[in-house]
Amino acid sequence: MLVASLNTLTPRMRFSFSKPRIDNMVFKLHYKATVTLLLACVILVCAREYFGEHIKCISDQGVPDHVIQTYCFFMATFTIVRHYNESLLETGFLPHPGVGPILSTDQTLHHTYYQWVPFVLFIQSVCFYMPHYIWKKKEGGRIKALVDGLQYAGLALADEDMKVGANTIPSRMTLDSRVDLIKKDIILRLRITRTWSTWLVLMEIANLVHLMFQIWMIDIFLNGAFIGLGHSVFHYSEWQEIADPLERIFPKVTKCTFHKYGPSGSIQQHDALCVMALNIINEKIYVVLWFWFLFLFIVSVLAVVWRFLSFFMYRRSLKFNEFMFRQVSHRKFNPYNVIQVVNGCQFGDWLFLYYLAKNMKGIVFQQLFEHLAEELEKREVPYGQKGDEEKGAEPVLLGKIDYDDETLPLKGSKDDLLKDKFT
Repeated sequence: MLVASLNTLTPRMRFSFSKPRIDNMVFKLHYKATVTLLLACVILVCAREYFGEHIKCISDQGVPDHVIQTYCFFMATFTIVRHYNESLLETGFLPHPGVGPILSTDQTLHHTYYQWVPFVLFIQSVCFYMPHYIWKKKEGGRIKALVDGLQYAGLALADEDMKVGANTIPSRMTLDSRVDLIKKDIILRLRITRTWSTWLVLMEIANLVHLMFQIWMIDIFLNGAFIGLGHSVFHYSEWQEIADPLERIFPKVTKCTFHKYGPSGSIQQHDALCVMALNIINEKIYVVLWFWFLFLFIVSVLAVVWRFLSFFMYRRSLKFNEFMFRQVSHRKFNPYNVIQVVNGCQFGDWLFLYYLAKNMKGIVFQQLFEHLAEELEKREVPYGQKGDEEKGAEPVLLGKIDYDDETLPLKGSKDDLLKDKFT
């Protein structure tokens, strides 16, 4: 009857399951949001048909336009610091910020970054994806292998597996066997589990370190102007002024000097005025990146701090553990089972369990948690194992647990805790 009902409903049923979640939201901000933003910037910079040529230069008749433009694009342009003068610009003595007559004693700002902007942005997008790529390789699909087939666990009501269209709904016996298999995998492969968690934490820290490295590299790329870019934007109150602070970093009009030999063999100098059309886009890109990297830095620091706080809290607070597992599985847990599981594992095992809970149905994880607590109550697994056994080998079981490298175990009597079960 149940099979017939499901077969009838199959054409109208929509099963939608997301990929296994092996990282947190902050991790996704690095390899999804940031990579997407950087690639969008690359496309924007390369869209010549909307913003015109990267550079257009005008000079006297002594040099063809295409020659002077090619030369100035490859050899860089410059502006003069003395001519970033608001009063001279307002009175009309200077045509553009940073552009005017040059003296031998004048300090100049050379602008060479513009020809490298699309390449740098693309390389940055690849770099931001690398921690995720490394993590996926090290994770090896272990979470997916354990939870695969349990997507329909909420429908496991029959005594036999049911084939409904292209989907298989497990029976209660199959569900119990899968839960038991996951339990054995956790118990017998503790070292691999801890390696899994170690790589996750390392990649989360790597994201933060890599972000700081990228900020430092962009600052070098923009001649030391990137770190203070947001501060300049915040403190620029009169945007109607001509010499805005972004003109120093992303000038719209620059100068270029071209030398060639004249008819008599003497060196002739040709001054060119270059319009940097793409800098109107570049300045917006790097202002947006400054604010995005600031936000990303703050949340990345908080994520790393939270990870270390979890390490110190998971064995010290029963409420913390109940909150964490209830938050991801939306189920209440017997406090005594929580203590048994937490005291029977290291932080790496605890973190792996937390991610299992994120990828399993709440009722299935609750069943797994109870079975795991029962198993750990029977056997005590030492933390400081040192032997020649291979990874994944069954650990040696002793009569007591060594907590030398861990915080103290949770306390509580079984009788007292059972009173609080599911209350």
